[in-house]
Amino acid sequence: MSEEKQSSGFSWFLAGLGLGALIGVLYAPKAGKETREELLSSAREGTEFLKQKSRDAVDQVGDLVDRGKTQVNEYVGRGKEYVERGRAQWDEFVNQGKQFVGDQSGRVSAAVEAGRQAYQSSSSPSANNQESV
Repeated sequence: MSEEKQSSGFSWFLAGLGLGALIGVLYAPKAGKETREELLSSAREGTEFLKQKSRDAVDQVGDLVDRGKTQVNEYVGRGKEYVERGRAQWDEFVNQGKQFVGDQSGRVSAAVEAGRQAYQSSSSPSANNQESV
């Protein structure tokens, strides 16, 4: 039900309540002083009822806020945990990449050195003499 319909219904309820009270006062068989005292008593009871309901509503809202805070804190904690896991995995991947690059650069250096030695041995004069013999 929309808020407009609820507030409209509540307004009609209050209007009916006031009209009923007025008719009750007009047709009351009691004396004026007794009627006024009864009306004051009813008003006090109504005021106390509204105060109690307001306190109850405040308590319920407080409980809802506390639960909401708890859930938000839980979600934030989970998020932090996921971020930390992601960082740890990222660091692991970076270290593995560095190790792989280091290994490959060592192999490339060894291959280049072997190529140099092969070239030097094939282009040296003693190697040429051995080939002609």
